[in-house]
Amino acid sequence: MLSALAFFFVMTSYYIIRPVMGQLSGAVGSQSLPLFYGAVFVVMLLLTPVFGMLVARFPRRQLLGWSYSFFILCLLAFVPAFMAQDRIGARELGVVFFVWASVFNLFVVSLFWSFMADIFSSGQARRVFSLIALGGMAGAIFGPLLTKLLVRLIGVAPLLVVSACALALSLAFLLRLSAQHDQRLGSAGEAAIGGSLWAGLKELWSRPFLRYMALLMLFGDGIGTLVYALMADYAKAHFVDAVARTAFYSNLDLATNLFGAVMQLSLTRWLLIRHGAGWGLLLPALVNVALLGAVALVGGGELAVFGYGMPVLGLMQVITRGFAYGMTKPAVDALYTRVPRETRYKGKNFVETAVWRFGDVVVTSAVSGLRMLGWGVSGLALAGVGVATLAAVVARRAGWSPDLAPDEHASADGEVKALA
Repeated sequence: MLSALAFFFVMTSYYIIRPVMGQLSGAVGSQSLPLFYGAVFVVMLLLTPVFGMLVARFPRRQLLGWSYSFFILCLLAFVPAFMAQDRIGARELGVVFFVWASVFNLFVVSLFWSFMADIFSSGQARRVFSLIALGGMAGAIFGPLLTKLLVRLIGVAPLLVVSACALALSLAFLLRLSAQHDQRLGSAGEAAIGGSLWAGLKELWSRPFLRYMALLMLFGDGIGTLVYALMADYAKAHFVDAVARTAFYSNLDLATNLFGAVMQLSLTRWLLIRHGAGWGLLLPALVNVALLGAVALVGGGELAVFGYGMPVLGLMQVITRGFAYGMTKPAVDALYTRVPRETRYKGKNFVETAVWRFGDVVVTSAVSGLRMLGWGVSGLALAGVGVATLAAVVARRAGWSPDLAPDEHASADGEVKALA
């Protein structure tokens, strides 16, 4: 319950930030995304040894406290900048905030799940990670609703204060959870993890599971970034001011997270418990192949969904991201319970930060280049079919990688007692 509450406020905080970030990219269109993602990738590479140093030298409770407090202070520091957005310019402010918000998302969420993988066993993870993720989905639904309600009342800049308050509440729950877990017999929470500052990069070459996860991250990111870039062009063409763009991205996030919550309640937990985390990687990849194939056939345009017009690309983004957050993410984090502690923090963090943003740079640059060559939505979606097919092959290997520790097959009663 504490974990689910903590993740609720993490995702509430991020999904207040996300529409604010989206309206900046929507103001300039997809041609500026390679610059945005390139800056993020450089920052991620610079931060990798810093994060490795923190993980190596400090216990997880201090690591959580200092990391989350840093981002809370940054949110408050951005408020004056957004009050002067028109004078600064969407492109200039966009580069800085896009970099920061991307770092926020990757480090805060990645650190949260590294902590979860540290305090739950693999058998427990298969039973409860989908429920913890459901708490995050609730926050990811509440955040856009709150943003949609407040943005027209208080404007864009004060939303960052609300986001900072949500993140502070999350930190309070995580510190309490860490303190409770550290009191258990045999807990390693008070000890620093140690090891090399560059362990995350080194393990990428030495551990097959991390190599598969890096490839899966690149392929999955290719699909997500492709759709995001096309949606940025759509937003630029259809919405003329920051408030309208923020509301549009908020509605898109709301639909995505409602679908993800349905996945958590109906399919994900059953699949992880009955068939293992590997299937939680493979099934979404197969769904992406089918979706991209359909978009390649029908192209862009709009569909009537419950009486409302929705872009075809928007519908695809809702489904692909709904599966990513509603199924793939808890499956991935359950698999990380079966690797050593250093891999859970350093290796996992490197894959989910530097590798992810490297993929962003490659994909956005490729999309811009193909756009210049005259490729439309159907052609790009067809290329995405090939990427999604490769992702399905890698997902099959990652879920059953030979270097993973044996999975647990405890009974339901045993798991409930262990968690209690």
